[in-house]
Amino acid sequence: MIHAIVGPSGAGKDTLMAGALRARPDLHLVRRTITRPEAAGGEKFEGVTDAEFAARKARGDFALDWQAHGLCYGLPWAEFNRPGHVVFNGSRGALLAARSVFPDLRVILVTAPPEVLAARLAQRGREPLEDIAARLARADFALPPGIAATTVMNDGTAEQGIARLLAAFQPVSA
Repeated sequence: MIHAIVGPSGAGKDTLMAGALRARPDLHLVRRTITRPEAAGGEKFEGVTDAEFAARKARGDFALDWQAHGLCYGLPWAEFNRPGHVVFNGSRGALLAARSVFPDLRVILVTAPPEVLAARLAQRGREPLEDIAARLARADFALPPGIAATTVMNDGTAEQGIARLLAAFQPVSA
């Protein structure tokens, strides 16, 4: 089973995924390839140059790729060759492409109220206020038509959010 975790910046996706991975050894997180230096912090990712990313994309190395916030993101095919549940931190704008690559994709939308998002983004200290404002402006971006998601509200403690995410991984009853 493949799960896309999406949501606005500051929703706490990385924190919740890390907690879920500790609790569930059958979950495997896809390590993204991103055109930014690995020293920039945040999630564990493979940092590459724009030229390296373009070359890898041209070779067909990525199952899915997209651009957001001035960066390129790619999900290497090799990361999906694992048993159990594969989880990736994706983009809401890339969900239609993801669904065409992974027809049985399950989408989990992690979100939080605007004031919580703003506080978390400011606390990260990774970007100037104008970039934070741009991210907040995109926070209520709707999912593409035809894409259904299980919503996880991450407005409490990390433990509460992790428990909600773990519940979202449970099979959907018909």
